[in-house]
Amino acid sequence: MDHVLPERQLKELCKSILDFMHTQGYADSASAFARESGNPDFAPDPADRHHNLLAKKWTSVIRLQKKIMELESKLTKLQDDIRTGAIQTHSSARRQVTEWLPRPPAKSKLAQHRAPITRVRFHPLYTVLATASEDTTVKLWDAESADFDRTVKGHTKAVQDVVWDAKGAVMVTCSADLTLRVWDAAADYKCIRTLHGHDHCVSAVAFLGADRLVSASRDRTIKIWDLATGYCTKTLLGHAEWVRSVDVTADARLLCSASNDQSVRVWDAATGECRADLRGHTNVVETARFAPPNAYACLRRLAGLPPQQNSDSGLFVVSAARDKTLCLWDTASSQLLHTFVGHDDWVRDFCFHPSGKTLISVSDDKTMRIWDLATGRCAKTIEASEHFTTCIDFSSVSPLVATGSVDTEVSLWACR
Repeated sequence: MDHVLPERQLKELCKSILDFMHTQGYADSASAFARESGNPDFAPDPADRHHNLLAKKWTSVIRLQKKIMELESKLTKLQDDIRTGAIQTHSSARRQVTEWLPRPPAKSKLAQHRAPITRVRFHPLYTVLATASEDTTVKLWDAESADFDRTVKGHTKAVQDVVWDAKGAVMVTCSADLTLRVWDAAADYKCIRTLHGHDHCVSAVAFLGADRLVSASRDRTIKIWDLATGYCTKTLLGHAEWVRSVDVTADARLLCSASNDQSVRVWDAATGECRADLRGHTNVVETARFAPPNAYACLRRLAGLPPQQNSDSGLFVVSAARDKTLCLWDTASSQLLHTFVGHDDWVRDFCFHPSGKTLISVSDDKTMRIWDLATGRCAKTIEASEHFTTCIDFSSVSPLVATGSVDTEVSLWACR
């Protein structure tokens, strides 16, 4: 009967088997096999290339088998997705990458924090994810590989928010310890400045242009800071209770804030004047954000407004509240244009999809919901976590969404 292996490979296999037998103590079998295989003078040597070769080859085969099974499983799933229309082929006008949406199950689970997650924030230029927690730390991760990078420590109480500057060179955090901290990313995230001035928990922080910061606090104030000096240059008063969030338009002209007093306010960043007091929620407003200009076409259609070419920042604000709804506001008229209804518990956070066509929200009902901005309807509901889902962010670099939960875990969702 012909040998399956070439002569040279057959000799290597025989010597590898002999080495394995000697290593395992099968002396009699090794002696018989050495005689029958034509290797009567074989002596095991740890320095020989045949030493432990059989075990290494066997391990490689098992690993390759596992990889093949994983690839076969992925291939079967992709074929099912194509057949059911979940993935569209070129012939059916496949969607652009910019319109991809998060799909279950979660790509990765990041578990290093020891307390609830308060904020997730992607780096503006790289696939780095910062996660803030009530355990007083911020942790940095490689979002593509889900590898843990480092822990940034300095705050003495819960970290409530984290934000990057436009270049990703500076990271700023705020905390229940009444302070904001500025971290230099180029110097291994060394704390280069601590900002004091609030009298209670600092809830949120945002960059106001390149050289200023704006913060919101439980002391009912909003403060504007000079980043270079760390001095507070202006304090905005108006909310009657805890100010929970703050957002800034791209041109840094306007601010919007959300509060426990059930209102959303729009402010002139230069003068500190309140430009609009938006009321309609029936419970605490958790967060409010300006809609990006690329969402205006869909929002106008939703509100029944005529189409316009105006792309000025700050025309629309969306807010999320504990009354289980999200609201769309016209900042010029202070009118409530639409209410997004669907969540079964407090709506904690949301983000706009880069396409400007959808909005993604998370809630204490443990779900992530995807809303069509042109119709106002919930297009998809995803089980996001096993506990209250507190925060969300969409990467501007890679099609990834991150969500954080009270169960101390962060989930990464691939968009397809």
